[in-house]
Amino acid sequence: MDADPQPAKRGPPVLLFAPALAFLVLAAHFHRAGQTLASVGALTLLAVLTLPRPWAARIVQAGLLLATLEWLRTAAMLISLRVSLGQPYLRLALILGVVALSTAACLLLFRSGRVRRYFGLPLGAVR
Repeated sequence: MDADPQPAKRGPPVLLFAPALAFLVLAAHFHRAGQTLASVGALTLLAVLTLPRPWAARIVQAGLLLATLEWLRTAAMLISLRVSLGQPYLRLALILGVVALSTAACLLLFRSGRVRRYFGLPLGAVR
């Protein structure tokens, strides 16, 4: 029995569950705001996450960066609104801060060897 020289392709690493969840939450955020095109864009990024190509990894990373900026923008806007209305805002700030931080933390997953191998990114020194 000869050993298969080409190992079987595996699916996406379990680590990619976090970015997938980030894109789903972002799509729900846009959908609730009535921004259908942005919601479809977030779901498209979810689909791109399943493509094991280096360019797909870069698109996903850019999407995560933009998603983080969107959460920070939303937090600033809603906090400003609540302050102007004299309403409490601390819980809102904490929740959206955690969402933004979690989304940004998904970018660190691209330093993982398993994720880098899945997307076909170089495994050498990570910049």
